[in-house]
Amino acid sequence: MISRLFRNILIASALLLAAGADASTLEQAQKRGFLICGASNGLPGFAHQDEAGRWSGFDVDFCRALAAAIFDDPEKMRFVTLSAKDRVKALQSGVVDLLARGAAFTLSRDAGQGLSYTAISFFDGQGFLARKKSVAALRDLGGLSVCVQQGTPFELDLVDFHREGMKPIEPKLFPTFEEAAKAYSDAKCEALTADLSTLAAKRQELAAPADHAILPELIDKEPLGPIVRQSDDQWFDIVRWTHFAMVDAEELGVTSANADEQLKSADPRVRRLLGVDGGRVEGLGLEADWAYRIVKHVGNYGEVFERNLGAGSPIGLERRLNALWTKGGLMYAPPVR
Repeated sequence: MISRLFRNILIASALLLAAGADASTLEQAQKRGFLICGASNGLPGFAHQDEAGRWSGFDVDFCRALAAAIFDDPEKMRFVTLSAKDRVKALQSGVVDLLARGAAFTLSRDAGQGLSYTAISFFDGQGFLARKKSVAALRDLGGLSVCVQQGTPFELDLVDFHREGMKPIEPKLFPTFEEAAKAYSDAKCEALTADLSTLAAKRQELAAPADHAILPELIDKEPLGPIVRQSDDQWFDIVRWTHFAMVDAEELGVTSANADEQLKSADPRVRRLLGVDGGRVEGLGLEADWAYRIVKHVGNYGEVFERNLGAGSPIGLERRLNALWTKGGLMYAPPVR
């Protein structure tokens, strides 16, 4: 029986051929009438499918924002989940128009695979999940055991990590992350290490999530963001500025709830962002109100983060580095002008 993933890939490939191989990515999407967005297999908070088949999450909302910018309709997109080994090939071959999220941004991935990272939409990093009653900070892990998936960068970073005056951490290795997480749940180690986004999702699956905390320190950085094929500068700019517009909107206080009211704003930065004054840029190939469409239909960056990942969501993740630069974080975007 054909898998859902393979069926989706076949359908998407047929649509691509019908659109014409020489057309730009934007033209292909416009001709077929919807966006094809790829991402990792379901991860709570980032990409999750409910019983009715509807996708939601941080990655999904970015794809909805891009569809809103192009079509003025956030539902004009198809979301395709891809395994780690399939993601790059699917994007390179045109099966998907972009990856909402893939492997972390590195030199080899950005320059060596014919792909381009458009922006950093989520500052992730290797951290630790531990029981609150015994571990409060990274230094408390000295001399304790940490469960980790074998053969991953997380294992290498854990072995390499050393802090002066701190006892070595004892790695406990497991073939898969699920096995490592199960061992942590069964109290066979004092902490679990992986990237923050994975740890936050895993914490919600534990019997008593409130008894566990993600430690404040990171030992490695994992910048993540939308990825496109190289050699289509227009599409690269559209995807990148979709993210930038959402960040700028949060900084300027423009939300999905007040976007209509803000059309009357006297602030020239708001007026440019929403397309009231000079919003159309010929190079993008979008309507002047493209950023207004994003915020009105999907929300600004902060709204999307809080809805899917923040304190009010089941994930309960703090903004940390993903806070705006004006609030102690790294999230920063050039102005729309």
